[in-house]
Amino acid sequence: MKIRALIVDDEPLARQRMRQLARDEPALELVGECASAVEALAEIQRQEPDLLFLDIQMPEMNGFELLQKLPRERLPLVVFTTAYDKHAVRAFEAHALDYLLKPFEPERFKAAVARAREHLANQHASAAARGLLDLLAAGQNSLPAASSKSYLTRLTVKTDEKVVVVKVADIDSIESAGNYVAVNVGKESHILRETLNALEAQLDPENFLRVGRSAIVNLDRVRELQPMFKGEHIIVLQTGNAFS
Repeated sequence: MKIRALIVDDEPLARQRMRQLARDEPALELVGECASAVEALAEIQRQEPDLLFLDIQMPEMNGFELLQKLPRERLPLVVFTTAYDKHAVRAFEAHALDYLLKPFEPERFKAAVARAREHLANQHASAAARGLLDLLAAGQNSLPAASSKSYLTRLTVKTDEKVVVVKVADIDSIESAGNYVAVNVGKESHILRETLNALEAQLDPENFLRVGRSAIVNLDRVRELQPMFKGEHIIVLQTGNAFS
């Protein structure tokens, strides 16, 4: 079964990279590419592709606005392409078929195509489309604005091979390492390129406490406080790790 796919991205290099990766996917048939959402609107209606590789941030009309203009009963599968690994992945992970972070990696592209093939083969495209409709119904505010006062519920940690999604509620502690932080979850530690100060500003102060200059602890993970001299205490987590 051939998957008829359309690329929608305003960046020429991104479209070129996707064409190169598509050549190695025999199940994928590129029916065209568009440099803008306005152009894509007409092309989608003409080609009726099975799958869209859709960029979010584009001039004139963004990816959300494009999807809102499509007939809902003929909504194709969508793989978002984005450079926003800190917040876009969190917003899209439950609604899109898949996502690809720029720069595109061959293994992630292959996995996205495999998911599309599985959905189409098993006639699950309607379920994926319903997820997208939920996102559209929620409106474009699902993508957090810079001025939003909401706090993080998930962190995404990009590695060479994949993106790890960490629920903030599962975090035990966060420790500073210069311009990086170590996010400790149980026995695992994830390295994130972020300063402790910047990350602290995005965490709910009712749940997370700054401990000195170099650490933040999840208050729900605190097991006990051990008294020290001069009224100070050592904070001991459920994992046994201690901070003062």
